[in-house]
Amino acid sequence: MERGTMAFERGSVMRGVAAGVLALSMLGVSACSSNKPPKTFSTQNDEPGLNPFKRFGGGKAPASEGSIGVNGYLWRASLDTLAFMPLASADPYGGVIITDWYVNPETPAERFKATVYILDTRLRADGLNVTVFKQTKDINGNWVDAPVADQTSTDIENAILTRARQLRLSNIKG
Repeated sequence: MERGTMAFERGSVMRGVAAGVLALSMLGVSACSSNKPPKTFSTQNDEPGLNPFKRFGGGKAPASEGSIGVNGYLWRASLDTLAFMPLASADPYGGVIITDWYVNPETPAERFKATVYILDTRLRADGLNVTVFKQTKDINGNWVDAPVADQTSTDIENAILTRARQLRLSNIKG
């Protein structure tokens, strides 16, 4: 008989432990719930307090509704600089401008295509990346990829940055 009562007691103890663990976990889960919205964390805010980068103009500018997602001066300067090339695609929110192939009338055996990536909302030299592609005609008249001088992309980037600075200065003065 002792054997039967001992098993009954062990089972009731285990059921009590299981019920206690279940009750504590339910209490823990219910304590985590809240009527407040979840807090989001960001690297930039307009709350008062110490922000060492705010003084120097660091950080992204707040995007207002209906604005483009990249630096407006770089965007406009890129379009102005590459205006001689036909435009294939322009995404002002992603900051990508893709031109179609351009054939210079003076050299009809070669053509160029450019892709501009605007990587930041700030007017910075490292916020811009230009890739240039070149093709030449072979003997059969087919377009074949050709190497582009490294300086070509750099020259276009510098022209865009110069134009962006001009646009910014004219906006400040005017």
